[in-house]
Amino acid sequence: MPSASSHDDPAASTDEQTSHSLLAFLQSQSQNTLTRLYQRPSSCLSIFRLLGPLERQLVMNLLWLESAIPVSTMAAWVTREGRKAYNSSLSTLAQLHILPSSATKLALNPTFKSCLRQAITGGGSSGSFGVPARYDSSNPGPSTETLDSYALERWETILYYMVSSGNGQYPAKPSDAVLFLLKRSGLMTSFRGAALQITSSGFQFLLHPPHEQLWELLLQYLHMAEERQMDLVEVLGFLLMLSTMELGRARSEYSTENLSATQAAMLEDLRDYGLIWQRNVPSDRFCPTRLATTLTSSSNPLPTSSSTSTGSQAQGFIVLETNYRLYAYTDNPLQIAVLNLFVTLKSRFPNLVIGAITRESVKKALANGITAEQIISYLTTHAHHQMRRHKPLLPVTVQDQIRLWELEKNRVKSQEGYLYTAFASQADYEYVLNYAKQLDVVLWESPSRRCFFGSLEGHSNIRGFIERRTAGNA
Repeated sequence: MPSASSHDDPAASTDEQTSHSLLAFLQSQSQNTLTRLYQRPSSCLSIFRLLGPLERQLVMNLLWLESAIPVSTMAAWVTREGRKAYNSSLSTLAQLHILPSSATKLALNPTFKSCLRQAITGGGSSGSFGVPARYDSSNPGPSTETLDSYALERWETILYYMVSSGNGQYPAKPSDAVLFLLKRSGLMTSFRGAALQITSSGFQFLLHPPHEQLWELLLQYLHMAEERQMDLVEVLGFLLMLSTMELGRARSEYSTENLSATQAAMLEDLRDYGLIWQRNVPSDRFCPTRLATTLTSSSNPLPTSSSTSTGSQAQGFIVLETNYRLYAYTDNPLQIAVLNLFVTLKSRFPNLVIGAITRESVKKALANGITAEQIISYLTTHAHHQMRRHKPLLPVTVQDQIRLWELEKNRVKSQEGYLYTAFASQADYEYVLNYAKQLDVVLWESPSRRCFFGSLEGHSNIRGFIERRTAGNA
């Protein structure tokens, strides 16, 4: 076994070494839940893909052993420099119940080992990787281009609604189930019954790559599973099964006959997210889109598009001048809608949008929960490649001014409460003030004026304390 150090694998990227968000969710589940999940070869293979390079190496070293080995035997292959990474990997696998928490023997979870072996060797006939529907030459399934177009349209509908919902200028509206998920996840909110508007978390969500965006919504979907009386293992198993299916499988579709009741009910939700394509509703056939088949891989979940990382965003499309004037070389409506959140747009051409960052546009963004650092981060991430020759990347004057406009918003902070004054003596003032401090409800105090301001929540306790002290003195 090679030295247990993450630096030993030159192909391991930073993204691979960062734990996947789904692994953290799985680590919070019970051993019984994970053991049930590991009964599916497709789930074991998908989780194996999500593990870091060192965790995968440890699993493969133990996968074909018929008996447990002493911990000391494995540790003998670990260098001093790699011991920290090695112990961290053992801890991760133990939290996933892939390895036991025993300090003496190392052996894979028998269920996980058996099903991962089956997934790798292609044995068994459980239909864990999906059951292909009977091919109909007169009515073949959709092409890969059709699936990509469908997935892109559904996904951009969600993103475009998020950035344009405040003004109501969006081409299509997502389903009520999608809107509920966006609100539940804190990406959008409604004030006093008004229309949904993007939040600070929602704007940060737009900065993430499509793969991270998709899993952020799916994790919220998993959290809601129990509330909807859905079997969490069935939900997880179906998502992981989709990630192992073949995109546009020889123009053939997959059958829904072997799906459980929970998984059949998920089809409608996954259609709304663009993960599933169905010819008719209801139908006994379905096709996974690229969004689904790349759930546990590092491949791009969306086809080449002007709004994805393979389009103009990868090269950068924003030029920002020291006079706050902004040039965006794009014609994508989604990118333009995002800019409209914090930029005053003035002119639009076939492949160019011109605007300016103004006090009013930034204050509008701040009022919607977008922070100054998020604005600067977006401009930095999508800066044109010619701007990347400059250091610093963005003009310092523009960055400082955006932060100053945010400070203007945070200069005055209002809070409801009660002012306590007119104490008979300094001793009375200090006695009541110390009691209020013990309750941690003092918002402001002035010893020279012998008064202090307390929060609304602590008023009843302070008032009762003053009345009891007054009655005692009397």
